[in-house]
Amino acid sequence: MTDSKSKRAPQTRVVHPDIELAPGFASFAAPVMRASTVVFPDLAAVRAADWRDESQWRYGLHATPTSAALAQRIAAIEGGQYALLQPSGLAAISNVYFGIVKAGDDVLIPDNVYSPNRDHGQWLARDFGVTVRYYDPLVGAGIADLIQPNTRLIWIEAPGSVTMEVPDVRAIVSAARERNVVTAIDNTYSAGLAFRPLELGVDISVQALTKYQSGGSDVLMGATITIDRDLHLKLKQARMRLGVGVSADDCSLVLRSLPSMKARFETHDRTALALARWLETRGEIAAVLHPAFEDCPGHDVFMREFTGAGGLFSVVFDARYSPAQIDAFVEALELFAIGWSWGGAHSLAMPYDVAKMRTASQWPHRGTLVRFYAGLEDESDLRADIERAMASALG
Repeated sequence: MTDSKSKRAPQTRVVHPDIELAPGFASFAAPVMRASTVVFPDLAAVRAADWRDESQWRYGLHATPTSAALAQRIAAIEGGQYALLQPSGLAAISNVYFGIVKAGDDVLIPDNVYSPNRDHGQWLARDFGVTVRYYDPLVGAGIADLIQPNTRLIWIEAPGSVTMEVPDVRAIVSAARERNVVTAIDNTYSAGLAFRPLELGVDISVQALTKYQSGGSDVLMGATITIDRDLHLKLKQARMRLGVGVSADDCSLVLRSLPSMKARFETHDRTALALARWLETRGEIAAVLHPAFEDCPGHDVFMREFTGAGGLFSVVFDARYSPAQIDAFVEALELFAIGWSWGGAHSLAMPYDVAKMRTASQWPHRGTLVRFYAGLEDESDLRADIERAMASALG
């Protein structure tokens, strides 16, 4: 310590400490580096700072070494080159809209899309002069007939996170590329593990890291992943203008969970498939909507493109049961909690009125749909919980 430093008051030395980390220290964990202000070595570095340069640190809102470490790993899982972190999955969806679309543009959204995405599209159409149209998720190559000269963005969701249709992503991407239309996919269902849309030519993959990447039902985060640098920079600029960022502490929680994500995903997958096969034998159930089942719409695409399904699937109860009875069934469950989202250790169940969620395609089922998420509980206990709740609520 220099003489001038040793003479400083204790309060000043607290604010300006002599930091001497022990040499040779190593850990498996990524360090948590928090920052709002990023300190520059001199004014020349300040004036040379370029937001387009991924190797430069400019402000804590945009990136820290901790958030950069997470972004790099998320990009690697998806097979992308670039990833931008967002404070939620919906924020990632918003980033795509504000980075790609302007007033006068047209957007195509699948009819089975995540409801907040539909709400976002309606908001843009109402208040921002964007045309939003909805299409049958099974349209495939027929999407070409819907593309207009001002169509700028086509959303895909594979599969639909409630109704489980699996779209023909290859066909949609092919039609979009012929007309120079950007494609963005909500790939949260597969976590980037069981489906790699960027390899099929999709321009932007969106992930809700809130789900399997976090794994703890305690972190909100999202990401956009791309291969194209110019597209990445458009999204990055929009994110800066929106002023959104993620905390290093939240990033550290997701980083801690990533090494176990594949093992957890495969466990969820096995449990969900076993429950779905059992529910298919139950007289109370009119249909099981699981992409691995032959009668699930888009099953052939699932078998061709996916390597797993994770913990999410839906069932349609027989129409003889009223919505009130199905609500009673869901509330009678003990191990399946009532709540949105998925990806954590705890199982979930939620009823939906699908007919009210659609405008562009006909829903073929009459009974009430319940979406299940199979957590990390023992499958036999989950089965017993469903059976007991059925007996209690449905007779």
